[in-house]
Amino acid sequence: MIQRIQSVFLLLLALAMISVAFLPIWSKLDPLTGEHLHLTAFQLLRGTGTAAGQQVQLTWPIGALAIASSLVALYEIFQFRNRFLQLKLGLVNLFLIVATLGSSFYYSNLAEPMLNIKVPGEFEAGFYLPTLALLLNVLANRFIRRDEQLVRSMDRLR
Repeated sequence: MIQRIQSVFLLLLALAMISVAFLPIWSKLDPLTGEHLHLTAFQLLRGTGTAAGQQVQLTWPIGALAIASSLVALYEIFQFRNRFLQLKLGLVNLFLIVATLGSSFYYSNLAEPMLNIKVPGEFEAGFYLPTLALLLNVLANRFIRRDEQLVRSMDRLR
């Protein structure tokens, strides 16, 4: 049932995690040399203003975890007949989202000393979206549990 509130939360979770794959996660600019670092879900770009001077380091685990989390959320929406499976998938999704946050933090800390250490890097929207996804996952699981309790109470009345 797509019209249930937990389905809306899971759909928003999937959209947030897909957005992580396309939005920048972290960036740093050295004002003295003009070099910059940009961390996305699939690569860490280091370079100057020209495209010829860019170096790329792959960071695909962030993108893979984010896409896996969104796929689990989409699959979880259509398992509305088996609420226990939905709760288990919610737990799997919790671990995937936390792993996405952890890998984003790991790669940003790995890139921090590549440029001027005195200039701090900035976390961007792609870093904060998994936090929103965690909240949406918790809310979806809460409403799934509430549905299960309602079904059990109706079974007792029969």
